[in-house]
Amino acid sequence: MPLRRLFVLALCAVALAAGRPAVAQKLVPPSAELIVLVQKAAADHTSFKDRYDAQVWLMTMSNRLAPIVPDVKKRMALLELIHAEATRAGVSPELVLSIINVESNFNRFAVSQAGAQGLMQIMPFWLKLSGLPNGNLFHENTNLRLGCTILKYYLQRSHGDIREALQRYNGATVGIDYSDRVLRALSSRWRWD
Repeated sequence: MPLRRLFVLALCAVALAAGRPAVAQKLVPPSAELIVLVQKAAADHTSFKDRYDAQVWLMTMSNRLAPIVPDVKKRMALLELIHAEATRAGVSPELVLSIINVESNFNRFAVSQAGAQGLMQIMPFWLKLSGLPNGNLFHENTNLRLGCTILKYYLQRSHGDIREALQRYNGATVGIDYSDRVLRALSSRWRWD
């Protein structure tokens, strides 16, 4: 199936999965610029650098995540990975935690009705577009690397308007339901002051 047709089908599925008719949302395909950024992110193998600050953050967030991910080793490894990938992409780790909370509730094997996969619910077409056609979106590193890069791009395109960026991340440019849910998770559970 040609990539363009696959992409259109994926966008229609996202609209239908949101519980609204496809005509109620203006869906925007990824730009060439975003595709290049995702390709670069997929090839970036740098890791988390500031261990001291991260440890303070990790302990605080670990307590918040404990009810969802009870195994302390898995929880700490996941939080370290989220912090590292968010920091690498230049986005708030707390915002990424909020998105994951809403998208998959930290289930790395989550699959949406539209076919989005993993922690940050990334559509499978991103693997091919990023140069990782044999990649696995259930692999936390891959999912977070692509998700954080996509989020950063939408934050830049939205000139820092978090609501607009979140709607774009969700695949739509109208409505605020999704952004409200993510922002509620941010303020009620993941805020770092």
